[in-house]
Amino acid sequence: MKSVQLNQLTKLFYFVLLSVLTLSGCKQPQEAERPNILFCIADDWGWPHAPAYGDSVIKTPTFDRLVSEGVVFENAFVASPSCTPSRNSILTGQHIWRLEEGANLWSTLDRKFPVFPLLLQKAGYFAGSWRKSWGPGDLSAGGYDSIHPTGKVYTKGFKAFLQDRPDGSPFCFWLGASDPHRPYKKNSGRESGINPDKISVPPFLPNVEEVRNDFADYYYEVQRFDADVAEAIRLLDSIGELENTIIVMTGDNGAPFPRCKANLYDMGVHVPLAISWGEKTIPHVSSQPVTLVDLAPTFLELAGVEVPEQMTGKSLKTVLLQQKDNNNDESFVVYGRERHTPAQAAPSMGGYPGRAIRTKEYLYILNFFPDRWPAGAPDGATHPMNNFADCDNGPTKSFLLENYYHPKYRIFYDLCFAKRPQEELYDVAADPYQVHNLAVDAKFQNIRDSLASLLMDELRRTGDPRILKNGIEFDKYPYRAGYKLNVTEHSKR
Repeated sequence: MKSVQLNQLTKLFYFVLLSVLTLSGCKQPQEAERPNILFCIADDWGWPHAPAYGDSVIKTPTFDRLVSEGVVFENAFVASPSCTPSRNSILTGQHIWRLEEGANLWSTLDRKFPVFPLLLQKAGYFAGSWRKSWGPGDLSAGGYDSIHPTGKVYTKGFKAFLQDRPDGSPFCFWLGASDPHRPYKKNSGRESGINPDKISVPPFLPNVEEVRNDFADYYYEVQRFDADVAEAIRLLDSIGELENTIIVMTGDNGAPFPRCKANLYDMGVHVPLAISWGEKTIPHVSSQPVTLVDLAPTFLELAGVEVPEQMTGKSLKTVLLQQKDNNNDESFVVYGRERHTPAQAAPSMGGYPGRAIRTKEYLYILNFFPDRWPAGAPDGATHPMNNFADCDNGPTKSFLLENYYHPKYRIFYDLCFAKRPQEELYDVAADPYQVHNLAVDAKFQNIRDSLASLLMDELRRTGDPRILKNGIEFDKYPYRAGYKLNVTEHSKR
């Protein structure tokens, strides 16, 4: 009799307990387990400048850690080799040619394009950013008057953000560095212990002391960014949030050197990328060509948030969690460039637009206006800027300009600044720095034609105005350089 009474009391207890939990709105397991997202992006950090890609001089222990604990991508590319459009594409998960004015540097981002941080915020995430998140440009012109596309902007960093986070809320944080954007403190690399003479200079630049020293200063700032990410990871570990945080570490475009940043060659668009999510990611190397446009749909899918139809990126969930690459020969990515600066001969406001398709084996580039200057016009003919204004000023650029008449260095000057043909084709395995154009080689005609056709099909499919001629003219959008950036968005230490 007592046994029957106890069983009845036990059933009653569990019934009451279940009712209380239900009425109290107890979180479902899948909600409690939604991952945090820490997105760390450098300003002008490009391939191959990390030990994971064969550079033995630069030291990036934090990136190395993510490589050892997660997935390192051998073939990761930005949407555009220019800050504003690259970041616009990361936020929206869309190719630059779909973003109207947002395809240009010093532009804006229209609020009609959904961005992943605000979609996550709407779904219950706490979203914010520190330092350079978006830009440069004028967000208010796109309708961002009282809100930022990354959530709340913090001036005191990741620690302050974590302290503000509501209890139990998953978070999405954009850690944006201004490193390694120019200008650099001369000899900062050498003084930090980096030996410039051990640096491997790409073959399209002269291997001279001025250039090696310039790269050492760039390396120093990459290492400083790496230290920023290390501190963020330490904070996560200290509060017990490291295991359930997706950590991404990458750059927004290539290094700020001639023929790198603002160019569609690998050293302009190929970037380091490592992603780790505790024990959920099995450490491995992915050779699949991917683009940073893929990150937005990846974050949303992993957070259980619906991915908007207009996002052209493809989720990397399978690559991250199941080690499944799309390793067939047809795997490719596309990217492009519109106006970086108004650097053509005055009064033109045009840029140097181009599109490219990249497979594991080849790079094909289509330059829409080969009569224009790829790095801007020479001889002070630009808008009130300097020679070749689409190339950042620095010791390497100065060396090329100063040695224009030197027979030993003229070839480097031409590779960096001279006009280019409408079509370019490169065998990236044999020519990883893309200095030998095969587009006119009869042996590669079939490959060139095949890639050109594939590129055009993809541009049509994704609605590129350059191909559809639908009235959107990128060169006619304003260059909003007069807008004063928030200091937290683009400050230099």
